[in-house]
Amino acid sequence: MNVRTPASTTRGRWRPGYLSAAAVFAIGMAGTTLPTPLYGLYQQRIGFSELMVTVVFAVYAIAVIGVLLLAGNRSDDVGRRPVLLCAMGLSAASAGCFLLERGLPLLFAGRLLSGCAAGLLSGAATAAVIELAAPAHRARAGFAATAANMGGLGCGPLLSGILAQYTPWPLTLPFWVHLGLVGLACGITWQLPETVRRTRPRPPLRPRRLSVPPKVRGVFLPASLAAFAGFALLGLFTAVTPSFVAKTLEVHNLAVAGAVVFSVFLASTAGQSLTRRIGSRRALPVGCGILFTGLLLVASSLLTASLTLLVLGALLGGTGQGLAFRAALSLIGDAAPARHRGGTISAFFVVAYAGISLPVVGVGVLAVRLGLRPAGLVFAGCVMLLAAGAGTFAAFRLPRTA
Repeated sequence: MNVRTPASTTRGRWRPGYLSAAAVFAIGMAGTTLPTPLYGLYQQRIGFSELMVTVVFAVYAIAVIGVLLLAGNRSDDVGRRPVLLCAMGLSAASAGCFLLERGLPLLFAGRLLSGCAAGLLSGAATAAVIELAAPAHRARAGFAATAANMGGLGCGPLLSGILAQYTPWPLTLPFWVHLGLVGLACGITWQLPETVRRTRPRPPLRPRRLSVPPKVRGVFLPASLAAFAGFALLGLFTAVTPSFVAKTLEVHNLAVAGAVVFSVFLASTAGQSLTRRIGSRRALPVGCGILFTGLLLVASSLLTASLTLLVLGALLGGTGQGLAFRAALSLIGDAAPARHRGGTISAFFVVAYAGISLPVVGVGVLAVRLGLRPAGLVFAGCVMLLAAGAGTFAAFRLPRTA
């Protein structure tokens, strides 16, 4: 049985608190999206199709799902710090793959290692941020973890886009800078108070059994569909938007492409901050409605080749995604019995990360056959239908006890 050790046990010397843990979380997540504005440069250098871009991206999501299933709760057994340091090591190894890149194999390896790092960070860093906060600051810490997650994902493309556009080393400097940040994060992590007393003996690694109790399914269905739709939007912006900005809008500034991707994650963070004010039960259908509107603007930007509409779609879609996602997670966490909560939330995240990978690969297949613009329109239409269905279900069929 694990016993939480409060941060106060480290009296006598200063130790970083929950904001420092959130900074580590943000640095780790930034590394996972660092290559986003650079895929076009890799296409020119190596020579591969739009489909391959989406497959390289999907490898990341598959790795996240695999680690969540195999070791998502490992920090409960061995402690938060060892898992965070392991995640930082994987993030550094991912950057090394991109620095040594000579073809597709190392791109795949880099994305695979990056996904493994994100899978470890998702649980361990979130728990560390919350546990290091004083009881009076737990709500703030919960939002700090959310902001670090989405904010880090958004800062990765922004940082690499600026460095790639305005320095002479577009494919190397972003990863050297990230390695420096990872070193800083490791130093902070080493100083973080451990909040878990390690168990002896350590349980072996084995895949976690996903389960959704029957009494939770009425909440789980609309919540997971909303998460799938919202993560599909994030996947589209992360994997395909830089190509669309360059090839369809004729905007070849990598910093602009990175800023467009940053905007959707920034809006997601803002949306999540509004969930508690609105209430989870209301926020789920409202978020789906805003997500639908954002996707409509994205589709309009494809039809009219308008960067302005694309940015507005990113802002509205990201806000809706964040609002619906945090509401969905809260509803599922509240509805699930304590002994099934971990498995239920794991199942929810598996559905969410399937949304960030499968539809994006579909866009890549259609882009090869039809072109990038028609593929984007088909994607937007399908995800709009999904968001509308999830929102309608949540508005009229969500159990009143949710």
